Amino acid sequence: MVKDLAAYAKEKGVKYFMISYTDLFGSQRAKLVPSQAINDMAVAGAGFAGFATWLDLTAAHPDMMAVPDASSVIQLPWKKEVAWLASNCVMEGQPVAQAPRNVLRKLVDEAAHEGLRVKTGVEPEFFLLTPEGDKIADPYDNAEKPCYDQQAMMRQYDVIAEVCDYMLELGWEAYQNDHEDATGQYEMNWKYDDVLQTADKHSFFKFMMKSVAEKHGLRCTFMPKPFKGLTGSGCHAHISVWDLAGKKNVFSDDSKELGLSDRGRNFLGGIMKHASALAAICNPTVNSYKRINAPRTSSGATWAPNTVTWTGNNRTHMVRVPGPGRFELRLPDGAANPYLMQAVILAAGLDGVRTKADPGPRYDIDMYTQGQTVTGAPKLPLNLLDALRDYDKDTTLKAAMGEEFSAAYLKLKAKEWDSYVSHFSKWEHDNTLDI
Repeated sequence: MVKDLAAYAKEKGVKYFMISYTDLFGSQRAKLVPSQAINDMAVAGAGFAGFATWLDLTAAHPDMMAVPDASSVIQLPWKKEVAWLASNCVMEGQPVAQAPRNVLRKLVDEAAHEGLRVKTGVEPEFFLLTPEGDKIADPYDNAEKPCYDQQAMMRQYDVIAEVCDYMLELGWEAYQNDHEDATGQYEMNWKYDDVLQTADKHSFFKFMMKSVAEKHGLRCTFMPKPFKGLTGSGCHAHISVWDLAGKKNVFSDDSKELGLSDRGRNFLGGIMKHASALAAICNPTVNSYKRINAPRTSSGATWAPNTVTWTGNNRTHMVRVPGPGRFELRLPDGAANPYLMQAVILAAGLDGVRTKADPGPRYDIDMYTQGQTVTGAPKLPLNLLDALRDYDKDTTLKAAMGEEFSAAYLKLKAKEWDSYVSHFSKWEHDNTLDI
């Protein structure tokens, strides 16, 4: 583990450190610090005006210091003179409670206090577009069913292979890459890890993917639904819980249904219990609800849930249990904040364990063709406003995530919704001009 960042810089040939934090809307903010100054910054942090980013702070607040976590350091494989550092936000010596990485760290500590070590893997999907962002980058990528398209994958080989090579170099144990279900859409996978490490890697992956795409004259977007009629970009999370040593999977029990232990079933019960409120975090933009409530796409399926159901190895539900000792949450999308997404999974799951929550009936049906037969399961929110209202009503989840965080998030997201509904759209002009 890195302790002396100046020594690290000398050993690795690093000239600059990028001290980075993620705000409430998932935007990464950073200062570029010369290696000669890094040890002072490692103690005091780099100063930011929090009001200038998406945090619920005013211009009158004192400096917010981003204190780097040396254990998170990553040398940029495509620009080795720079190293990236995830950081924790502090103001006047106290953690900023609404800062996403702090929210997650608090919940990691709570889980550890209960003898639990949560590990997750993420499956980020994204589109490669022209620099203007209005078209798929590959004009020949136009198949009716483009998923796993071999030729389309090879036409973007230079971008995908470069990023995969970097992940291998970083020791992330990358294991597969594929063309996804929409034209121009891809997914890249690496090995699961403790939730905080997964969140740091997820943040860095988004930064890396966008940077490499730009280097190749392309634009990478994690927008949930950039094109009407095409499958949206999800960010599925595979969840397992271990003992503190990380040796025993406490979700795994071969004697139980689908190999999921009683505690694993309770954790899943918490996810199901809080699902509608989870959407406010896992699906955080107006555009998100064009993915989870979409009509059938050109490929024949949305690959996104709209109802709170779970199943075995069946991708048409919100949660599937693909094998013993873990389950996959298919709710989150590409816009999900890497830290808040992991935090809300912990918050809901830990509440499920504490209350011995029952996940309810398992449905082994095709939800895309038989979903109308399910009468006892709630529908997911239809839009961001409904999701925010569901989150606001879920007092247990709000408290678990932190009251200061919850108030800040709801306030800023309500402003975003107000901005959206006050916007005059072309649809209004086209459909109501002659009334």
